[in-house]
Amino acid sequence: MKQKSSPLFLLSFLLLIFMSSCREPKDLEYRGFSNLRLDKLGFDASKLMVDLQYYNPNNFSLDLNRADLDVFIDSTLVGHSAQNVQINIPKRDVFTLPIVIDLDMKNLLKNSILSLFSKEVQVRLIGKVKLGKAGVYKNFKVDYTTRQNFSLFR
Repeated sequence: MKQKSSPLFLLSFLLLIFMSSCREPKDLEYRGFSNLRLDKLGFDASKLMVDLQYYNPNNFSLDLNRADLDVFIDSTLVGHSAQNVQINIPKRDVFTLPIVIDLDMKNLLKNSILSLFSKEVQVRLIGKVKLGKAGVYKNFKVDYTTRQNFSLFR
């Protein structure tokens, strides 16, 4: 007599295979920025646009769905970026993430004016990004700090 496999057993088996094949993605590696430009200038708020370059060290491509980041320069909050984006991140390759930062000019001018005249500043990004593959997305925390050569008077 033949035994029929239970649908629950088959579903459990397929779920086990699917879960074992999914790995947590490695962190994206920051490579630099380019095309820094001021989009809108105002006394209260301004918009800064910049292209961030990252490297994806994973053996699989990813999709970036949302980026929600606070931007700090020398420990002072200078702006926020909240964007719904749809960017395909190729496997083991460099990609560009264009972001728009809403600058708080009062806070920037009050607390960071000396930082803008120095040759090097500490840039910190804190927030979260939504990454996924095949329509399944997960939020990942971002807390990245780097020293960046920057001067208004080069």
